[in-house]
Amino acid sequence: MTATRLEHPLITITNLIWSYDQDAQCVSLLLVRRADPPYQGFWALPETAMRVQESAHDAALRLVREKIGLALASSHSEQLATFTEPTRAPRKRALSLAYMTFLPEQPPLHAGPGTTDAQWFALAGVNDWQFVLTGHGAEFKTLAANDYLVQHDPTHTLAYDHNWIVTVACSRIAGKLDYQPTILLTLGVTFTLRQARTIFALFRHVSLAQVDNSNFLREHRKWLRQTGEENRTHPGRPAKLYSLRDLAIHPTQTTPAAP
Repeated sequence: MTATRLEHPLITITNLIWSYDQDAQCVSLLLVRRADPPYQGFWALPETAMRVQESAHDAALRLVREKIGLALASSHSEQLATFTEPTRAPRKRALSLAYMTFLPEQPPLHAGPGTTDAQWFALAGVNDWQFVLTGHGAEFKTLAANDYLVQHDPTHTLAYDHNWIVTVACSRIAGKLDYQPTILLTLGVTFTLRQARTIFALFRHVSLAQVDNSNFLREHRKWLRQTGEENRTHPGRPAKLYSLRDLAIHPTQTTPAAP
């Protein structure tokens, strides 16, 4: 029996765009609502087709620039994984090169071409291993090991295999906390220890009280630098501000977002 050879699979860049909600003090992920089939009306991770003369990394940064209006340095984006499950797309065979991008601010969102809405969804822990994205009348949970696609319910299932991609992303972030905590780039140029501890507690499935302030500073001093400044935006004793030593945030340039 002769195997069928696929000459030109569709290659897309799927971008997990993370931010930090300063008001709610929580990690957020950008989702868009699809306007067209397949998965019309479903929430999904932002995607773009890779152009002929650009790398996948450049395409991920272009997506942020075009959809959100932020021109980010390359250090704000990293490759996650390649997803090639034959059944991940219902029509033409589609491969996804997934990237994670960490925004140093949370700008307003606008629905772009191919979408009817764009919103931030809050990430929270469900139990000692699972995460959930909530907001706007929907709830999307990460999956257990070896799960891939689940029931097609637009209030609980993201388009394609995006529930699984989010699962892999959360696992990657958690696994890198102690040696390359790029998720802290979402906190901006400077941040408080409490904000950093909040992110660590989330991805380690523990309470904030379990991430001791003194121990946290001692264990992670290698990539934390005290700026000498203080956060005076809240009443009470001002909190000291820190920045990242080895994951320095480069200046961003804000450009008009697509209407």
